[in-house]
This record gives sequence, structure tokens and C-alpha cells, in this order.
Amino acid sequence: MSTQREITAEAEARAHRDTAELDIPEIARFLQEQFSQRTIAHVAGIEDPKQVGRWIRGLNNPRFDSEFRLRTAFQVFRYIEECENRHVARAWMMGMNPQLEDSSPLQAIADDLFKEVMAAARSYRQGDL
Repeated sequence: MSTQREITAEAEARAHRDTAELDIPEIARFLQEQFSQRTIAHVAGIEDPKQVGRWIRGLNNPRFDSEFRLRTAFQVFRYIEECENRHVARAWMMGMNPQLEDSSPLQAIADDLFKEVMAAARSYRQGDL
């Protein structure tokens, strides 16, 4: 029988693997479906939300920093989803988080607080918040 720690480690490993294996059009599409084109543009640090649609259609690729933010948002979302469910993951990503000085994880990713967001996700999973 698996321990809670093993289950959490497996969920984190699956989220990491999914993030590494998917290409940007798939990641951008997934995130846009969960949130919105405008929200994902904000997270990616771009002004034109239509650019997200271009990424989805494979017409061009995001800059490195935008791709990093998209992959981070996807990985954290998948981690929470693996541990809980899609509804909880969406709500968690959008809600104010006391570990992130009441910013949402999505806003914190837009602000380049990648490690802090993952630490908050781990804390949430462990029941600390």
C-alpha cells in the first residue's frame, strides 16, 4: 500500500513528465480551456491575447520567458489536479493564496515566482493550507 508521501511524489512526477512531453500548442490550448485566452496572455507576459491562439495553431512560438510561464502554470495545475481534481486545481490556481502574499498562483507565475508557487502547491497538497 502506498503512503501519502509516495502518492504525492507520483503525482508530482506525472505532472512533470506531462509538462516535458507536451508541446506548447497543447499546453496553451489546455490552459486557455481552463481559464481564458486573456488570462493566459497575462500569465505569459504578453499584451495581445490573440497571440495565444497563434501559439495553439502552431503559427509561431512564444519567447522563452513566456514558454517558461506556460509550462510552469501547466505543471502546477496538473500537480493539483492529480492530487485532487480539475475543479479544485482551477479554483486553487485562481484563488488568493496566503503563502503568495494573497496573490493567486496564476498572478504569482506572471510575476516570475515559480518556486514559490510550486512550494505553495506542495503545502496545499500536504494539508498545510
